[in-house]
Amino acid sequence: MDMAVEAGVIKQHLIDPEICIRCNTCEATCPVNAITHDDNNYVVRADVCNGCMACISPCPTGSIDNWRTMPVVRAYSIEEQLGWESLPAELSPEELEAAGVTADAADAVEVAEAAPAQAASTEAAEPVFHSAQYGATVPPWSAAHAYTNLFPPKTPTTATVVGNFNCTEAGFDSETHHIVLDFGAIPFPVLEGQSIGIVPPGVDAIGKRHHARQYSVASPRNGERPGYNNVSLTVKRVTEDHQGNPVRGLASNYVCDLKVGDTVQVVGPFGASFLMPNHPKSHIVMICTGTGSAPMRAMTEWRRRLRKSGKFEGGKLMLFFGARTQQELPYFGPLQSLPKDFIDINLAFSRTPGSPKRYVQDLMRERAADLAALLKDGASHFYVCGLKSMEEGVVLALRDVAKDAGLDWDTVGAALKREGRLHLETY
Repeated sequence: MDMAVEAGVIKQHLIDPEICIRCNTCEATCPVNAITHDDNNYVVRADVCNGCMACISPCPTGSIDNWRTMPVVRAYSIEEQLGWESLPAELSPEELEAAGVTADAADAVEVAEAAPAQAASTEAAEPVFHSAQYGATVPPWSAAHAYTNLFPPKTPTTATVVGNFNCTEAGFDSETHHIVLDFGAIPFPVLEGQSIGIVPPGVDAIGKRHHARQYSVASPRNGERPGYNNVSLTVKRVTEDHQGNPVRGLASNYVCDLKVGDTVQVVGPFGASFLMPNHPKSHIVMICTGTGSAPMRAMTEWRRRLRKSGKFEGGKLMLFFGARTQQELPYFGPLQSLPKDFIDINLAFSRTPGSPKRYVQDLMRERAADLAALLKDGASHFYVCGLKSMEEGVVLALRDVAKDAGLDWDTVGAALKREGRLHLETY
């Protein structure tokens, strides 16, 4: 137990439900599983959070950086937080004093330090591999400046649908759409790797406005159509839950059913670290599944346009792309038309009838020699986006490739994180 808890007062870590866009970044980042969620809110377990701050910088909205001085016995429970529509106010000095917390104790309390408690609890234990600890929270040094929160959840803007088509093979149950939104004269600058939120119309079962759903931008910085103020998204129509039970995803079906000329409410842009390097000789390794291909498409298209304009100087592009079947792989056709001297494409399919299951991490191990060379090069940047279930396997594959090449993974992994060269965005 930390000193603050022993003193009977804590700085309780809370998430502002009015600003949070439910992107899952905090829960995916937290190294001690202190963050959880339901259909309404993302919340922090006061008795688990160790104040390590790993979740603060990745949060795209800043909603996670909220603290309240609380008597331990009155710390907000998970159940209370899940029901909030807004953050409670700070307790007054009188309320704290009534709970036995003196003004001096309240002033002295600080966020619990993580390191001592962790060191004590893990001293004799086998180290646990935690992939999120290697994810960078800073952008590459040469990334462009990202504008964020120009339109926060309380003040969305309006975009018009100018394109919507199925970018997977027609005739199959799994369907992913490529949607193009135009912002007209409203400034909406976005970079490859950023995301926006779409607000589904209507209200939920208890009369609340629906929360925005976050989607990565699939177009490069100068628009899906160069020179136009538009962005594209890659959205899979959700028809079943994680257990395979039939469901109809509210936002995904709304977006996939949009018609040209429809208008949508948009918030964002979000994200200031999952950004591509601008240095023309930097190497980019992209590892993704399904709609995690959206930011990879944006980066690839920007590099393709640079090459076409003569501004490309040879930085390598390497793609590991996984899906259950070829038919479910977004943009499969356009990928085949990209020149082999421009991008090194590796496709993994896990449900092809008559073939063994292959995942992106399997292909990474097969390409170990090439990846090892890139890991040795300080100009290499690695991006992982897609299902949460692949994240650990991918980072473990990188670790094993490094070790087999004689590299010290602790050194390599720390450098990738510190220099903004390994980015994890999984859900």
